[in-house]
Amino acid sequence: MRDKRQFGNRDGQGRGGRGARSGGGSGRQQGGRFSSSGAGYRGDGRGASFSEKTMPAQSTKYKAGMIVSLPVSRVEEYGYFLTDGEVDILLHQNEATDQLELGDTVKVFLYHDHENRLAATMQMPLVKEGEYKWLDVVDVSTRVGVFLHNGIQKDLLVFKDDLPKEWEEWPQAGDKLLVTLKLDKRGRLLGQPATEDIIWDLSRNASSEMKNQWVEGIVYRVFMEGVFIFTDDKHILFIHQDEMTESLRMGQRVRARVSYVREDGRLNGSMQERKEVRYGIDAQILLGVLKERGAMPYTDKSTPEEIKDRFEMSKASFKRAMGKLMKEGLVEQVDGWTHLKKEVYMNHQRELEENLES
Repeated sequence: MRDKRQFGNRDGQGRGGRGARSGGGSGRQQGGRFSSSGAGYRGDGRGASFSEKTMPAQSTKYKAGMIVSLPVSRVEEYGYFLTDGEVDILLHQNEATDQLELGDTVKVFLYHDHENRLAATMQMPLVKEGEYKWLDVVDVSTRVGVFLHNGIQKDLLVFKDDLPKEWEEWPQAGDKLLVTLKLDKRGRLLGQPATEDIIWDLSRNASSEMKNQWVEGIVYRVFMEGVFIFTDDKHILFIHQDEMTESLRMGQRVRARVSYVREDGRLNGSMQERKEVRYGIDAQILLGVLKERGAMPYTDKSTPEEIKDRFEMSKASFKRAMGKLMKEGLVEQVDGWTHLKKEVYMNHQRELEENLES
């Protein structure tokens, strides 16, 4: 039976965390940006700006994020005005997918335009109110958050308060986030990343046969001990930081190997090969260096930092690989150096000469 406890250590037990920030830019319509204090939009050259004091009055009947059907009450050169008899909403010419006439009833999605007025578009969003979908990240601003393409011209902002705290862990352009729509206190339409409970409800149990299978998915949570991934097959997979081959960020697509299937149906995973496979790969890397140079100033007494910088492997992996080579009688360690045994080195040199002659 599954429970909803968060987990973060190597067994899958633990608690929650930290997160990320970054910057960038695209040419998509994003209107005014939020100020870094969250007090309101501030212009950044992409549209009119507003603060709390200058924000236009909003309709209490219609709000951004709604899908409504309204008749055309007025036709202008720049667009159409839709009304219910009490509220007029502009459908700009660029947001109309068909030519409309006075009296036509049209289905529209409501949003705030670049001047932060409630406006309409005939383009339907990819994610609607009450839904959760994966949206592409198209732009990043360290000041306000990340922007997602939601199927309409104006991108959807996920505010920085809903992102990890560390900017290195923020999503980047091309990543994906699982989000729904929400309105903040001032009626602004924002993207809301899926919570742990939502991910849980959308997930399904993994079977024991999945052990050692490779899966792909998207990082939806980053914290001190590691990351959580929602796989393409809707499983929840945890990767401890020691099992990563690189730093990961929210929204990043990742390939990982299932290392353990938990009783609650969730998975533990690794970005590394199985140890027995990895031993051979790491041993071949070290052997290649030794065949080229004959010796190297690295042994199992070298520091983890020295080994990581030179070989891009952990000290534990280095020691296992070195142990394999020593057990096979290929190398020896003397005075802080690892040497390829003389007969092995001479055989390798003869092979090189024969290959050159042929």
